[in-house]
Amino acid sequence: MQRFLVPERPNWRDHARDAGFGFHEMYGQPYWQEGAAYAFTLDQIERDIEDPSAQLHDMCLDLVADVVNREDQLHRLHIPEAHFDLLRDSWNQGDRHLYGRFDLAYDGTGPAKLLEYNADTPTSIFEAAWFQHYWLTDNIDAGVLPAGTDQFNLLQESLVEAFAAFPRDRIFHFACWMANEEDRGSTTYLMDCAIQAGHQAELIDIGAIGIDPHGRFTDLQDRSIDRCFKLYPWEDMLREDFARHLRPGVFVEPVWKAILSNKAMLPLLWERHRGHPNLLRCHFEGDPLAADMDRAVAKPIFSREGENIQLLDGGQVVEQAPGAYAHHPRVIQAYASLFETDGQHAVLGSWIIGDRAAGLGIREDSTRITRNLSRFVPHVIVG
Repeated sequence: MQRFLVPERPNWRDHARDAGFGFHEMYGQPYWQEGAAYAFTLDQIERDIEDPSAQLHDMCLDLVADVVNREDQLHRLHIPEAHFDLLRDSWNQGDRHLYGRFDLAYDGTGPAKLLEYNADTPTSIFEAAWFQHYWLTDNIDAGVLPAGTDQFNLLQESLVEAFAAFPRDRIFHFACWMANEEDRGSTTYLMDCAIQAGHQAELIDIGAIGIDPHGRFTDLQDRSIDRCFKLYPWEDMLREDFARHLRPGVFVEPVWKAILSNKAMLPLLWERHRGHPNLLRCHFEGDPLAADMDRAVAKPIFSREGENIQLLDGGQVVEQAPGAYAHHPRVIQAYASLFETDGQHAVLGSWIIGDRAAGLGIREDSTRITRNLSRFVPHVIVG
């Protein structure tokens, strides 16, 4: 694994805007990193990223199958008790899931370590699936990269295949906060994949979703919303006033993903698979077992984009990120070093589409905490 420099493509910003990737720059800061890339060997991809990701996915599904029927464990995950049956029914009736992203620490020399699982509303899918592949083919055509250079990227075809597994018997709605350009871009891209799979699709602002007198969710034409991809987290949905109207089978990701989409699942995984080479030791804050970890990371269970993450050394905070999640319960996870070069720290995002480990995206930052504006960097396979 290495980071290398490449020349910027002429007019790549214009191509990005034309493709709907207007958020290649956010808040005046670059998000897409055009001038660098990461290189992996095929063995590193297959042995250290793809295969462990598939195994972690299976472990996560086994966790859901156990936890969904155990109220004590659902309480540990801070699932609202009023919705225990909703999660159980969603799992037992086989509500189909679409995608998720494992964030991994990996330096090219040892087992990749699971930092967290973005199981419900992972973003960066457009840039991973489409724009970095476009970068690859452009640079091959320009002679910057050798002919035959590859990439771990089966994402778009896997997404179309995953959408094709949903019955095409109703409108497939797609909902997000339309004012957020990143959310809108990600959701629009996924909707396009659904259309390629043969679905009739409709985009709606999540704030415009209504509820009819029968408690059914409706769109702006008062049509019933019977299947809806939503880029809105379950930990918030389950606490909204409309939560009493939720039922299985409507939303994607399915509601049982609430078990996997918060960091409280990390100590539960560790308890079941203690010592697994791809897991980091992790305990709930206050657990005496967490007391002897000299180097650790404190994470609020519902934190997003690195907010309120703290790096600990000897129990003292040595680095932290601000945010709005400090009031949530926390887990304490063993510290894992990220790949570091040229002053950048890289986190690998390994994508699960359906039940397949299907591709890789990389984010890097000058700090050891990956945040909202951490840059996306493309990658290649070199042998």
